[in-house]
Amino acid sequence: MVGALNTIKVSFIGIILTIILGTAVGVARLSSNWLVSKLAAGYIEVMQHIPVLLQLFFWYAIFYESFPSPRQALNPFEGVFLCNRGLIFGVPESHAVHGTMAWAFVAALAISWSLNRWGKRRQAQTGQIFPTIRFTLALSIALPLLAWAFAGSPTAMDIPELRGFNFQGGVTVSPEFSALLLGLVFYTAAFVAEIVRAGIQSVSRGQIEAAMAVGLRSGQVLHLVILPQALRVIIPPLTSQMLNLTKNSSLAIAIGYADFVAVTNTTINQTGQAIEGVALIMLIYLTFSLSTSVFMNWYNKKIAMVER
Repeated sequence: MVGALNTIKVSFIGIILTIILGTAVGVARLSSNWLVSKLAAGYIEVMQHIPVLLQLFFWYAIFYESFPSPRQALNPFEGVFLCNRGLIFGVPESHAVHGTMAWAFVAALAISWSLNRWGKRRQAQTGQIFPTIRFTLALSIALPLLAWAFAGSPTAMDIPELRGFNFQGGVTVSPEFSALLLGLVFYTAAFVAEIVRAGIQSVSRGQIEAAMAVGLRSGQVLHLVILPQALRVIIPPLTSQMLNLTKNSSLAIAIGYADFVAVTNTTINQTGQAIEGVALIMLIYLTFSLSTSVFMNWYNKKIAMVER
């Protein structure tokens, strides 16, 4: 269970960061600014041609060789420490209001989803655009803050302290997790950037010119005209890259991160049940891949352009 949760954690966070970084680099690749375009192209070429395992070793070496021991840890901010044991920082102490804040956040998302559906119907009837993204962000922050305020605004923090040879308290982001996440994100984002670039270029020039002719700004053209049409080209290969990132997370065993493969290998060594262990690894990764594929196929059908 611990190994599976670790794999899910690095894959979920990695997929989100990869989509954000890959989209930004893909858009920058098409920029009219020569420097921005060349920097994006250079990033893509370098990252695509360096094996992901070497990138994991590179980031792992940086974390262990470039940062001091816990006793000489860097302290850039109060309650934040950086050393070769990872990034250690303080967090709020456990409190009953945190559960209430989580439910308030879920309620904010549900309200935003309902308003988004209403906003689309309103836009289809009147042409007026409802600011869904801004409203969602504001509501997602406001409702949890209101729950926190009504509970008495607890501010107690769990601050890490150096005890012996390591820190106690707070939250630690290990070098193994950081190296694995950075390696997977930077490697996969280079391929996602090319997918995004191809999807944007698949939209005819006439669509862009028509959008500019009615007075839309560059950001509105990208958000309202180009990306909705480009998604039908982007989603299928993007799904493959998401699956690749999840499967490449099994390389975590090379840098000592306790993902599902590493934990299962330890179990195999202790029990000698190699067939059962390998079958379990195959089953878990098959489940992850099929779940991702089912969700992305559903999303692809949802956003597909309906033609007569």
